[in-house]
Amino acid sequence: MIPIKIVGAGTGGTKPAADISEAAGVAAKYLQGGALNLTALPPLSLYIHFPWCVRKCPYCDFNSHEAKDGGAFPEQAYLDAVRADLEQALPLIWGRKIYTIFIGGGTPSLMSAAGLDRLLSDVRTLLPLDSDCEITMEANPGTFEAEKFKSYRASGVNRLSIGIQSFNERHLKALGRIHDDNEAKRAVEIALANFDNFNLDLMYALPSQTLDEARADVETAMAFQPPHLSLYHLTMEPNTLFAKYPPALPDDDTSADMQDMIAELTAANGYQQYEISAYAKQGKRARHNLNYWEFGDYLGIGAGAHSKLSFPHRILRQARYKQPKAYMEQVKLGAPVQEEYEIQREDMGFEFMLNTLRLHGGFDPNLFSERTGMSINAIDKQLNAAEAKGLLYRDYKIIKPTALGQRFLNDLQEMFLKG
Repeated sequence: MIPIKIVGAGTGGTKPAADISEAAGVAAKYLQGGALNLTALPPLSLYIHFPWCVRKCPYCDFNSHEAKDGGAFPEQAYLDAVRADLEQALPLIWGRKIYTIFIGGGTPSLMSAAGLDRLLSDVRTLLPLDSDCEITMEANPGTFEAEKFKSYRASGVNRLSIGIQSFNERHLKALGRIHDDNEAKRAVEIALANFDNFNLDLMYALPSQTLDEARADVETAMAFQPPHLSLYHLTMEPNTLFAKYPPALPDDDTSADMQDMIAELTAANGYQQYEISAYAKQGKRARHNLNYWEFGDYLGIGAGAHSKLSFPHRILRQARYKQPKAYMEQVKLGAPVQEEYEIQREDMGFEFMLNTLRLHGGFDPNLFSERTGMSINAIDKQLNAAEAKGLLYRDYKIIKPTALGQRFLNDLQEMFLKG
């Protein structure tokens, strides 16, 4: 796969620029000639990571850390670090507008109303936002307070993504969630009262879950008429409690029946599946996530956040220090970036297809050259092989996975790995 260069404090990350000339120098090395030739830069999104949660869920492999002493975390110190991190990253994105913002975690809804207001105020001070900027915040039902969410809305959050996972109390306990079924429903009601755009996250193929129980979860969610649904198959991720102590899960046949049920129910209720786990009403697709899947750019700020940034002759990936304490210390040193590397030409096809093949409607072939700076002929051999196996459909207007390709998506994506 792609070699990752670990960069120390002396060379990694972007040192704070003392003035505009120094800032220009910081970006200059990325603007030098290179292996690619991008005629235009893709849309740019901002991701902000909030690393704390009340309790770590046994299936979760995200960069999240339990808040100590009943929920205490250093909010102001962390917000100071996030602002400094953003200031240090500005030379890499000079002049570029932000089209979407996503505040993820962890549990960002642990933040105080004043803390969230300060965070978005800092972002607006430092970055030009599109007038129609989508600003999404992840929230968990166990942290829903009506007044706080009114304040979040007033501060500029215009979309919520609510981690329901299930409306069944037994399954919520099995998943280690801190909320019960009544709190899940109450959270959706608060969202409905304050937001006209929100997403409900549900999981299926849960420990000992039956097909009827999975159907009840989806039907309960759709009864609230959310603009967007994300429906994820529970997976056993490495380095999680579930990976160490696997629960009894539905068999493959039952899991497949659940997938078929979800496809039928969502379609019957006016939801279009546009990505492998995403279903939306007309005009309510998640623009931030779409930018990821279309191989757009994103600046990731905060502990463990990842970035993908394009320049005329290269595409850069970065990852920040994961542990909140280490991250805040490294920001003070002017070096929050722990890992940094350029995507190599031979890896570009896989990186692009890994994202775009998740889209049910596929992509315009011209998007490949726009986003990679390379001709689509570079992956012609793999495209032909995937088409021959019935995993891919393509013509001059579209490239997309077939129904078979969607079912065996991992196999299809792996075909674009370099040999």
